[in-house]
Amino acid sequence: MNAVTTNLCGRIFFVDSLMPENVIIVGGGLSGLAAACALAERGVRVTLLESRPRLGGRAGSFTDRTTGTQIDNCQHVTMGCCTNFQKFCDTVGVSELFRRETQLNFVGPDGSIDTLASSWLPAPLHLFGGFRRLRYLSRADRRCLSRGLRSLARTRPANDDRQTFADWLREHRQTPTAIERFWKVVLVSALSETLDRIDVASARKVFVDAFLANRRGWEVQIPTVPLDELYGSRLTDWLTNRHATIRLKCGVEQLLVEDDRVKAVELRGDERLDADEFILAVPHQRVAALLPESLRTIPEVAGLDCLESAPIASVHLWFDRPLTDLPHAAFLERLSQWMFNRTELQSDDVSTPPHYYYQIVISASRSIAGMTQEQVIETVVAELAEVWPAVGEAQLVHSRLVTEQKAVFSVLPGADAWRPAQQSFIANLQFAGDWTRTGWPATMEGAVRSGYLAAENVLARLGRPEKLLAPDLPTAPLSKILLGL
Repeated sequence: MNAVTTNLCGRIFFVDSLMPENVIIVGGGLSGLAAACALAERGVRVTLLESRPRLGGRAGSFTDRTTGTQIDNCQHVTMGCCTNFQKFCDTVGVSELFRRETQLNFVGPDGSIDTLASSWLPAPLHLFGGFRRLRYLSRADRRCLSRGLRSLARTRPANDDRQTFADWLREHRQTPTAIERFWKVVLVSALSETLDRIDVASARKVFVDAFLANRRGWEVQIPTVPLDELYGSRLTDWLTNRHATIRLKCGVEQLLVEDDRVKAVELRGDERLDADEFILAVPHQRVAALLPESLRTIPEVAGLDCLESAPIASVHLWFDRPLTDLPHAAFLERLSQWMFNRTELQSDDVSTPPHYYYQIVISASRSIAGMTQEQVIETVVAELAEVWPAVGEAQLVHSRLVTEQKAVFSVLPGADAWRPAQQSFIANLQFAGDWTRTGWPATMEGAVRSGYLAAENVLARLGRPEKLLAPDLPTAPLSKILLGL
């Protein structure tokens, strides 16, 4: 028999009164959503609390008032090696809203465009021919990169390794050109940090999992809809159909802890919600404020202050005509790092759109801190004009700059020491977020993994242990032989 409950927004949900387990999840970002979906699918009664008016956390959208376009806070992409994010999308039925790219387009310093695609060869040789065709890399650069990739694959960084990847590259005699046109291009995009602020383990994770272990690991998948459509109404319907309660615009004031257990959450407005288990899935900067003051000096909490964050900026441009039919392109030696042709990626309509929309991503965007919005946009448009002459003839209808100041935590050397496990120091409280200990850097895959691991702990405490993590892509036999993976 079902009982009826109503949330703050007036929506009606049906909750199975026979389900005894009650879990409150604080935070509706990817980690909280992954935990909620995993538990709700297994019949656990879930209440998901989100302070914003939408789900998705940093993976969200908003409406640009001038154009009426839904724009994302930042372009999010996933890769073939992100097996748990793929499992999450398959589970909730949004996999078809991603476009898989079988080649990557790179804009060289002279404006020429090269493509990287895999051959029929097995990993790790599948991209060998593609790298040879990148004209902006000399033969000496490619030989240098080959040595560097082999050395990185065989490197086993210690957890307390304090070496930056910039130092590692110099130590392994990587040329300035190879660093600027290969290592930097890949890693700044993947980890949203500069090479002098990236630890060796995170760099190795990117290259081994994405490029060396399996021939599908490097394939990029790009959403074909705004992020709100991915993580908004579809997930709301999926969760509520499984008896979960979702409360938006529902800010949590603090967790109420008594006798070494979390008893309830206190909402803004003094409402109290009781539960058996709790998952705190908020950005690491907010964790301490939600706990009683007496718990904020515990090492797992105090250590979060040692985690630093990196910004990501996006320049959104609307032109009166198309600039290129490429769906994406990565730029070398420019302020612009990636171009995403949102009109091409999101359009399933053959009619002519009123405007042509492009998003330019600048990761680790501290370099623009001293620039005005107009200066950033002017620089980006000038860089596009160097590549596509149509820019000079086109009218820029509208533009805006969006910066997420704390987009990801920085994978600094030693940062892993401050990342807590999902099981907190309180038995019925789990932490979830890409900042927890997942074995992955700050990515959507890391966020989903943390949610699954937190849900695994909850299920084990409820006497229903189950492994939720999807396996990694299998390592190719030749990669094991040649690289010792």
